Amino acid sequence: DATAQPATTHTYEVSALDAAGNESPRSGAVQITTPAPPAEDPVVAAAGDVACDPTDPAYNGGAGSPGACHTEATAALLDQLQPDAILGVGDLQEDQGTLQQYLAVYDPTWGRHKDVTHPVVGNHDYYLYPDARGYFDYWGPAAGERLEGWYSFDVGTWHVVALNSNCAAVGGCGPGSPQETWLRADLAASSASCTVAFFHHPRFSSRYGVNDTVLGLWQALHDSGVEVAVSGHGHHYERFAPTDVVGDVDSGRGVRQFVAGTGGQSHHKFRNVLPASEVRDNTTYGILVLTLRPGAYDWEFVPEAGGTFTDSGSTSCH
Repeated sequence: DATAQPATTHTYEVSALDAAGNESPRSGAVQITTPAPPAEDPVVAAAGDVACDPTDPAYNGGAGSPGACHTEATAALLDQLQPDAILGVGDLQEDQGTLQQYLAVYDPTWGRHKDVTHPVVGNHDYYLYPDARGYFDYWGPAAGERLEGWYSFDVGTWHVVALNSNCAAVGGCGPGSPQETWLRADLAASSASCTVAFFHHPRFSSRYGVNDTVLGLWQALHDSGVEVAVSGHGHHYERFAPTDVVGDVDSGRGVRQFVAGTGGQSHHKFRNVLPASEVRDNTTYGILVLTLRPGAYDWEFVPEAGGTFTDSGSTSCH
């Protein structure tokens, strides 16, 4: 029946007529369930460095300025995309990440999607308070344990790991540190064939170069065959080839780094382009969109309204 609705059960009874018009007794009832449609692959949006300080002149009462404070424009993208999950890759509220600032700027914009947002803490969240209390007060349990800020969850068939790259504030990120020990145990316990990690300070970027502070975390990610790492901090977009721990291209087991500090706050200039950098842009605000398919993923950079820079591609997991 072409009109039958999917995932519904129908009951049938059958009888037969012979040439003389005699009808047989009806058969016993038979139930048939139409198959459910295939589940859509989850769509995950990611960006950081989002909301301006409300006292910043470029904030302009929420309207923003030509070159900065485009928080509402990127929030409008989220309204259109309606992603299954949002990875907030740090510095979601600048300049000091106080609760009052979060409530004034972030909450009425990106906060419209707070129920599907998974945050990580940025350096601006520690500017006034060594315990990043404004961040943890705003996000509550969604941010993981207070004073830590790392946690994990699953999206579709993928495992997702949130990390705190403010290493000095959490006992370091090197081998044997509380976070690195937790990370290795978490990755070992996951049965997912594909994993994405996200944290604020990138291991590699053409703005800040090679960040050795997070080397211990990157080593753990590489050792476990993690596919993707997404960060912010550099206020630009950048896609790297999969790399090993020192930044050399490693097509067999490397981790692909995306820098998506494009949430709207401002833009940074590039300093030194790293060898493994494949694509980069520091003129456009927008959202990195990851479609997490079983055994593979697609990426697309979606610009704010009026933006022209894009980037997209697909690849299989290791």
